[in-house]
Amino acid sequence: MLVARSGVAVSWIAATRKVAARITRSGSVLAVSLDQLPVRSDGSLRPAGLALPPSRMPLIHDRRPLKRWVYAGIYGEQLMLCAASVRVAGVPQCFWAVLDRASGELSEQTAFSRSIVAIDDGHLSVSSRKARIELTLRPSGEPVEVVSRHGASYIWTRKLPVIASGSVVVAGRSHQIECAGLIDATAGYHARETAWSWSAGVGTSSNGAALAWNIVSGVHDAPSASERTVWEDGVASELPAAEFPSDLSSVSFPGHGESLSFSAEAERANSEDLKIFASDYRQPFGTFTGTLPSGVELASGFGVMERHSARW
Repeated sequence: MLVARSGVAVSWIAATRKVAARITRSGSVLAVSLDQLPVRSDGSLRPAGLALPPSRMPLIHDRRPLKRWVYAGIYGEQLMLCAASVRVAGVPQCFWAVLDRASGELSEQTAFSRSIVAIDDGHLSVSSRKARIELTLRPSGEPVEVVSRHGASYIWTRKLPVIASGSVVVAGRSHQIECAGLIDATAGYHARETAWSWSAGVGTSSNGAALAWNIVSGVHDAPSASERTVWEDGVASELPAAEFPSDLSSVSFPGHGESLSFSAEAERANSEDLKIFASDYRQPFGTFTGTLPSGVELASGFGVMERHSARW
């Protein structure tokens, strides 16, 4: 395992199986094995010899198809929304959802399309007969990038807090928003059966700091060098291991007294089994109360919880 904090801290776990991977940073090269993953950094510390974004990744690697997506979650007092562009084994899919918190109305769409949702270069666009969304995305915190082993291969993710500003037109209503959120870019060769629980949110702490968090169990969830992160005024700190109950009503941290409670307001959900491929997920929008480890107490919290199992 390699961890980079402020570009200097590096720790190791001995490995038994050698693969063609190295770690590069600031021109240095370190030999490493797949079992010495995960690697966590701000993107300055990466395993060389493993194809990672923005480089092209093979469609098949280690007999596993490539899965990749970019997800934007924007969470605020007026609206909460998400949008994603997804490809599994090259097949495009996208989805978006907007919760109008005043009316409680949830508008959403899922489609096998590459043209409805676009998330790139600091911009989110949704263009369909049901919604028009044009948002500028400005980074508001340090990026966190993690490369982990998963099954017989590897997976990569990059999380980035943002401020989204622009227009949302949905359900016959037009909104101008400026809200905090999180971008999740993921790619890799996940195991055939993959399941995770996840929470992403934003808010403020009791001392007035701007907060964002990303908490997960099931992927990129090693005891350290995980993707679990809280950002306080943009500064990223890793969180300890987390647990999620089946009803997604909370997030707890075993061995720590702190936890978050979640109150759902509306939910995206779908379950389908095509035998070769299957997906079962719940992703409720809602609000959070409670305290994160290291004593970060929420004064306000908005975001999502998710439980997802996939055969892919």
